[in-house]
Amino acid sequence: QVQLVESGGGLVQPEGSLRLSCAASGSDFRIAHMGWYRHTPGKQRELVAVMSSGGPANYADFAKGRFTISRDNAKNTVHLQMTNLKSEDTAVYYCYVHLPPRSYWGQGTQVTVSS
Repeated sequence: QVQLVESGGGLVQPEGSLRLSCAASGSDFRIAHMGWYRHTPGKQRELVAVMSSGGPANYADFAKGRFTISRDNAKNTVHLQMTNLKSEDTAVYYCYVHLPPRSYWGQGTQVTVSS
């Protein structure tokens, strides 16, 4: 059974940084796409960044230049380094894994950007 465990959310001041981590278990993730989505009340869940096991990363426009996704295939982990955070980045961030033919989601971790 696939499990995704996220960590690293919290409260941060504007222009601050946070690093989210997600540990995956229960399958072979070498061919999986791994990444992050976020959800803000009143809006649809949106892609933040995703990457394949050895390929380039895809970023949402709002994430380019500020967020960096990385993964450790040996440890089945994916990370999201977020810098220069803004109040509009406040959301629940979800780890996402697409392991054909299914997709899996973490439980979500709250990120709040506020002074």
